[in-house]
Amino acid sequence: MTQISRIPKWTDHNFDGMLIWFSEMSARGLLFHPDDDPSEIISIAKGTRVFSETEAAELRSTVAEMFELNGDEVYEAGAPIFRATLGQFDA
Repeated sequence: MTQISRIPKWTDHNFDGMLIWFSEMSARGLLFHPDDDPSEIISIAKGTRVFSETEAAELRSTVAEMFELNGDEVYEAGAPIFRATLGQFDA
């Protein structure tokens, strides 16, 4: 049986594409910091890993490509999504 990935595809390899990707990750309840290894992220509520090994590999590949093509703009693209997810908005 083929399992459908919960990880959105990163199709627009630019700043706006990263904004969309981080936003979609947030909407799916899967947002994580790009410096963190996705295989080590644990759900506080369940005490289990958030991502399967396949998903973690997909995420590592996507984030590595983001950094390769966009450098530190990865952080700039993710920051407003993290703030919105945490309920912190710029004044």
